[in-house]
Amino acid sequence: MPAKADSGQEERKVELKKEGIKKTEGDKSRLQARETPSGESRKPRAPRKPRAGKAEAKEAKETKHAPEKPGPAERVEPVLAVVMVRGLVGTTRQIRSTLSMLRLGRVNHCVLVPKNPNYEGMLQNVKHMITWGEIGRETLEKLVAKRGRFSGDKRLEDSAYAKELVDLMLSGKSAKEIGLKPVFRLSPPSKGYRSTKVLFPKGSLGYRGEKINELLKRMI
Repeated sequence: MPAKADSGQEERKVELKKEGIKKTEGDKSRLQARETPSGESRKPRAPRKPRAGKAEAKEAKETKHAPEKPGPAERVEPVLAVVMVRGLVGTTRQIRSTLSMLRLGRVNHCVLVPKNPNYEGMLQNVKHMITWGEIGRETLEKLVAKRGRFSGDKRLEDSAYAKELVDLMLSGKSAKEIGLKPVFRLSPPSKGYRSTKVLFPKGSLGYRGEKINELLKRMI
């Protein structure tokens, strides 16, 4: 009886050993199938790019967010110079509201606005109070250099910097966006105004086109 038991145990050990070998071979085959699907070899991964240093990353970030400098000849739309000719005494609330939106509140004050239908409609509503027209580059440079003011009423000291500001304004930037005060305080024109009750050309009110440059030169 002990001999039969021993032989039975030996046979059981052999069977378990065979089952273990089969299981191991099955695991290996499944692993190989997972690593190489459909019998194809997996493509090697591309090597990772080295990480940029802090200085390089900062430079790349600044380059990405740096604003583009407009060229000197770049121009989005013409700029209108608007000058207040008459005072607010006796005006209606609607006229005062429109002048306030234009930032005009005193005689001989000047603002610059883009030439578009919205502003042209506002200017037509108060044409008996103001005069306006397309300002030229030369006149605009003189206006910014001599009458432009920064916050704190600081003057421009560099004429070359004034030209850079004009380039920005002619590319579509407003005076406020480039750091200038939006209102230019001018002197009364030399030789005075014509009639302040009649529209141009007989008087001094309303739209006058490029003739606004002649008036501004007498006021700067």
